[in-house]
Amino acid sequence: MSDSSTLPPARLRPEAELARDALSAPVLSRAARLARWAGPDTRVDAGGGLVEEQLPAAAEELGLSGDDAAAYASEAWRIAVDIGLVEITDEEAGTVETGEDLATLTGGSPQDVLGLWLTALEAVLADASVPDLDDLVDAMAEGGEVDLSSLDWDPEAEAEFLDGVLGNLYLLTVGEDHPGDASVPLPALAASVIVPSDMGEPTNDVLEQVSDAMMRLDDQFRLLEPIGLVEYQPVDEALMADADEEPAAPVDEADVARYGMVRLTPLGLYGLRARLLEAGFEAPAVGDLADKGADVLLDGTAPFPPAAAHAETELWLAGRSPLAAARELLAAARGSDTGAPLRRLRCQQALSLVGTEAEPALREVLDDGELGGLARVWLTEHGARDVPAPPQEMVFWLTIDTVAAQLAAEGNSEELRALVEGLARQHSGFFDTVWRVDHPATPDVLEAMGRLHPDKKIAKEARKAAFKARSQQSG
Repeated sequence: MSDSSTLPPARLRPEAELARDALSAPVLSRAARLARWAGPDTRVDAGGGLVEEQLPAAAEELGLSGDDAAAYASEAWRIAVDIGLVEITDEEAGTVETGEDLATLTGGSPQDVLGLWLTALEAVLADASVPDLDDLVDAMAEGGEVDLSSLDWDPEAEAEFLDGVLGNLYLLTVGEDHPGDASVPLPALAASVIVPSDMGEPTNDVLEQVSDAMMRLDDQFRLLEPIGLVEYQPVDEALMADADEEPAAPVDEADVARYGMVRLTPLGLYGLRARLLEAGFEAPAVGDLADKGADVLLDGTAPFPPAAAHAETELWLAGRSPLAAARELLAAARGSDTGAPLRRLRCQQALSLVGTEAEPALREVLDDGELGGLARVWLTEHGARDVPAPPQEMVFWLTIDTVAAQLAAEGNSEELRALVEGLARQHSGFFDTVWRVDHPATPDVLEAMGRLHPDKKIAKEARKAAFKARSQQSG
């Protein structure tokens, strides 16, 4: 994705709900508990971490036990320091006091809470890009410095890898073909950043890279789950029992789940969108256009998938009367620029959500060359009486406009191919007449019809008609 990419719109939960999720995420809730627990006797080392002898008491405060209790307590403390829940008052003495942001966490606005959570998320993401600490200790060179070359670890590349994976998980979550609450198999997510898009059958070398990436992601998602970014079902330990043996390919859904399943949480969706915006991406959210004009709505939803465009339009209509909304939409749909056909398609889709109160607005444009056709369609579909029959030139103009809009929205899709076949079949002598239509997109539409129609004879007729239309426009 480039920095100028426009992503599908995210459907975000209300900020108050997301803030509650943030406060209940284990990493943040533990950090808050340790900030309240800290007192005059709490001591930290030169790096701001709790001194080792205080870790058991911190773990007990958090209700943690077992081999990893001290590590979890240490992480929670570090997050508390990083996001300002505690402050180091004397670095030499290693003393601390409660930070100002602890009050923000408990009494601030949802936006304030989410801001602190985002800071904590960055710290956790940085940790997730670091190799296992045992490897770091083993790799310590003389003089106490880490020899990164001996780890075969490139910090920047590792961070980019994780960002790429999370970016793809975001796309899958907001995309039309993947319900936001569905989990993604870990092998598919790993393959999405490893296997080239133009590769047919992956080579053994690529498959080995995917397998290695899965194992890295398994460790990383285990770290990212406690911050509330994802829900994660780890890779089945039995699959990794024999390091020398490649696991067999999964055979069914239950088997696929053994290889790891990950789902972006609503809070995670919010967090990744915030990071994408910070990185310069266009990452819209459903509702962004609700207070904008109809022109912004129609242009803004032009690249949206159908369900997202529908949801955005419903929110826009909710704040307006049906009649006023219809008039504003129709006025914004006019134009002869290249984006106009898709604007009119979005206008038509928006008007399908408006009730019969909008009828006067549609009758007002019956004689309009650009809007009269869609107005007749709407009035007929809504059972209006005395709808005048459209003149033939309006029928053909609307046909060109509709195909141009579909081309802009979907490209050479199967649906458009079926539409093209239907048009040529329904109208005898279609291409003898349609090339004369005074629409800027006529030549392009006819060329597309020639490209899409499976019958070679009809396709040739379409291309001839396109040539005539282009000659007419250039003459």
